[in-house]
Parts: sequence; structure tokens; C-alpha cells
Amino acid sequence: MTSLPPSPLAPGPTGEPEPLEPPFSPAPVEELLRLVIKAARAQQLYLPNNPIYRGAIDALRGGFAAVWSETDELVLTISETEIRWFDTVVAGEAGDKSSDNLAWVFFKDGVRELRMTRGFEESEVVKLLEIIKRARKASPDEDDLVTMFWEADFSMLTYKYVDLLQEAGEDLTDGTEVQPTSQDEIRRSAQEAIEESKANSLVNMSDFDATLYFLDEKEIAYLHGEIEREYSHDLRTNVVSVLLDIFEQQSDAKIRLEVLDNVETLLLYLLTAGHFRGVAEVLRESRLAHDRAPEVTEEQRARLAHLADRLSAPAALSQLLQALDDSPTLPPQDELTSLFEQLRPTALATVFEWLPRVRAEGLRPLLESAAERLAAANTAELVRLIQAPEADVSNEAIRRAGALKAQAAVLALSRVLDEPSAERRLLAVNALSEVASPGAMQALEKMIEDEDRDVRITTVRFFMGRAYRPVLARLEGIVQDKAMRDADLTEKMAFFECYGALCGDKGVEHLDALLNGKGFLGRREDPEARACAAIALGRIGTSKAVEALRKAASEKDIVVRNAVSRALRGSGSA
Repeated sequence: MTSLPPSPLAPGPTGEPEPLEPPFSPAPVEELLRLVIKAARAQQLYLPNNPIYRGAIDALRGGFAAVWSETDELVLTISETEIRWFDTVVAGEAGDKSSDNLAWVFFKDGVRELRMTRGFEESEVVKLLEIIKRARKASPDEDDLVTMFWEADFSMLTYKYVDLLQEAGEDLTDGTEVQPTSQDEIRRSAQEAIEESKANSLVNMSDFDATLYFLDEKEIAYLHGEIEREYSHDLRTNVVSVLLDIFEQQSDAKIRLEVLDNVETLLLYLLTAGHFRGVAEVLRESRLAHDRAPEVTEEQRARLAHLADRLSAPAALSQLLQALDDSPTLPPQDELTSLFEQLRPTALATVFEWLPRVRAEGLRPLLESAAERLAAANTAELVRLIQAPEADVSNEAIRRAGALKAQAAVLALSRVLDEPSAERRLLAVNALSEVASPGAMQALEKMIEDEDRDVRITTVRFFMGRAYRPVLARLEGIVQDKAMRDADLTEKMAFFECYGALCGDKGVEHLDALLNGKGFLGRREDPEARACAAIALGRIGTSKAVEALRKAASEKDIVVRNAVSRALRGSGSA
């Protein structure tokens, strides 16, 4: 055993205290202080018969055992925000003056040193935790920490403190523990103070301006901040956390089912009250409890999973989105984001259905983000919704499948190409163009012959951009068909440009005949068709194509002449 000196600081050559080297590693002491903090928190949250509370106390006693294996006495020095053992910080954080910091709890009431001896953990540690709990909640009119220590009459814990009422506030550094004043002396001092106050009929406030208890601006700001933090803290989510702790610790089926009943009730209450961050926390914690709790039955797993399913159900989610869309002011963005992150795949259809309806500007981007996340994480559900009976849901699913380049959706999108609605066929063409897999392009080949003009043009332009040569045979038949003459100029240009980009020198003969050839009685093709042939020859760009273009360089028709000139410039032969 190593016996500690009376104090962790010893006088140096100059009279100033010098730090002493600790006789063993500070790790057991640091762990002990961590267990003290954890046990103090359990003392605040749980009843003594709670298994979580008992587990925290047992762990704390085990922490003392590790320290007593090295020494018989533990001396801790208290500074404003840190607890030190010798010169090592074992608890606290610089600048943290909150009630969560044990160092500040002791320091603000004058306690500067604690000395514990072997056996303290068995009979007196619970008494210390109760005092810490009282000190954290104490009002200015209640006893301070030193008075609580005196009343507790510890036998294995001694302490040193400073008298905060003394003018200089000097520490008692005589090396001995402070002996509390007797009750008779306290009564006598109080009586003398009362008689003195009666003798003075007036109180002058200036006498108190420089006292220890006159708050400066920083202290007032600190108190305001603490009050605001206390009032902003939501106890409802704490209650849910406690319930889920009980769920994890208790394996009794009746207790767990009762806990789940209460959690479901609180979830509904939070949702009704519009406390969406709390709803998100409940769903997040319930998922963790689902994974961590031992011996969870299938019924209990289903109940836990059902918590998130209830929010994602179409009726519940639709009511929520309706309320948000009608609300004049939306909750904070981070709160809604946290809520939407808890939605299940079953919510995807409802989200898609609401996207075209949303009027609230702040809600739309959040819903867009939720739709993108759910679609990316649940491709199977996305593919299923392409065939949904609701047009808004199906159309949005088609758009999302294209944006995500979901190859798994190619078959479902191909089925849409056979539907009677030209609008939906066009959506499917755009989505397959974005996927652009071999299967998607093969499905699109037939769409250059679709009955809708926009569908045909969109498909042809896609093939031209991709230089997709397998479609050339179909394309050649359309370009050479006389029916193309009846198409408008935009469609003609799209088809001829695509043909020129894919055919190479094999298409020059037909295009040359169309541009420069003459028919019966010397008649030529209409100017639009000849201009389109010139553009196609410019796309080919070979010497043979350029030669055909130069034949028409002096063409009298201004439309044809301009098209030839542009084609020659585009081929670099102007």
C-alpha cells in the first residue's frame, strides 16, 4: 500500500507549493470521478429501487476498490472548474460553470478539498450523492454545501473550505480539517445579528454594493443563460429516455409492454403538440433500444418498429404535411429535417403525392430532400411506385428513377413507353435517357417512330448525343420515307442531323441526291428538305460529303444556300 502525504501540495524552496509526483497512475482516480458523475446523474433520474440506479452505485463502489488497491486515502483538490489529484486534472473542464460540473458545485459553496478513506464507499457514498443532488437544486434560501456536509456528520470524509463571509475570503490552510461551529454559537450569532438590525431603523443599500453577493454583469448574464437553458430543456424527451432505459434493463414482458404503451402515448402527444424534434428523438432512441435490448421478443420488436411506421403511414403523414403547409410559420428547419430523416420507405408514396401540392416555400425544399433520400435508399419501393395508380405518385417516381440513374427501373420504365398518355411516355423517355444503360437505349429505339412529335424529337436528339449506331437502320428508313416531307422543320432537322451524325459516307449518296438531284421535268425537292440534307452532310464532314455540299454552294434559293454555307463552315471547309 502507498500512503499519501497529508496534502498533494508541499512547500518548495521559495515557500510556494510545488506539485508532487503522484505515487501511481491517475487512470483509476479519473475513472472513479467519472463513475461519481454517472452515479450522481442516476441519483437525480431514478428511484433507489431502479436497476439502473443500483447498477451505477455498484459500478461506483467497484471504482473505489481499484483506488484502494493502491492507497488507503484519496485527497482531491477543488478549483473553480476542475478537480485535481496531486497536479493532475481528474474531473471538470476549464470554463464550465454549470451545475453539471462537480468542481463548480463544490467550489461555489467554498469547498476546496475532499479527503476520503477506505470504507467510505460502503457506508457514506450514497449520502454524498444525495448531498450533491440537493446542492444542484438548492435555492439561495436553502443550506449551502458546507452546512449539508456538517449535518451529514461524515466519519470517512473530511473537507476543507473557505469562509465566504470573511472579507478577504482566505483559505484555511493550517493543514487540519475544519471543525463545524456548534449550534449554540450559530444561534447566538444569529440573535446578535437580529438585535443589531433592529437597532438600525434604516438600511443603506450602498453598504451592500461591494459585498461578496453583489452580482457583476458576467454573473447576471450567466444566471440568465442558465435559467434560459433550464426552461428550454424538454422534460418530455427525458421521460421517454428513462422509459426506454427501463425497457433495456427489464426483461419482464409485462414491464416492457407497459413501457411501450407509455412511449406510444408520449409520441402521439409530442406529434400533436408540434414538438417535431422530440418526435425524431423518440423514434431514434426507440430504434437504438430495438438493437441494444437483450431478449427482445418478436411482439416487442414489432411494437418498436411500429412507432416509426405510424408516422410514415399515409393518413398520419398526410395530416402532418397538410398542417405544415397551412401553418403561417414553419418550425425550425433543422427540427423538420430531423423529423423527415425518421420516415420509413412506406412514406415515399405520400411524399411524392404531396410534392406538386406544397405551397409553403420553406417546406418544399425539405420535402424534396426527404424524397431524394428515401428514393435513393429504397430503390425497390421507387420501382414499385412507377406503376402506382396515382398519376402524381407514378410521375414523380419516373422522374426520380431517371435522376438517380436507377438501372433497376429500366423494365418498369419500358412498360410506360406503351401507355396511351403521351405525357407519361415523354417522362419515361427522359428518365431512360438519363439512365442511358444498354437496356435503356434498346428500349428507346422504337420511340423514334412514336405517334407523338415531342417524344420522337426527344428520342432522336438523345441518340445523336450518344452516337448510338444500332438505331441507324430504323432512322434511315424514316429519313428516306417520303412521309418525312410532311413533318415540321424542327423535326426534320432533328432526324437529318442524327442521321448525318451516325451514317458516315454510306449516307452521302442519298443526301447528295436530295440536295442536288432533280426529278421529273427537272423539279427539285422542297427547300426545307434540301436544307436538312445540307445540314446532315455537314454533320458527316468527310471529303465526299464536302464535295456534295460544294455543288450547291451557288444555289439560288436563300434557305438552301444558307444551310449549305453553315454546313461547310461546320465541317471546316468553308
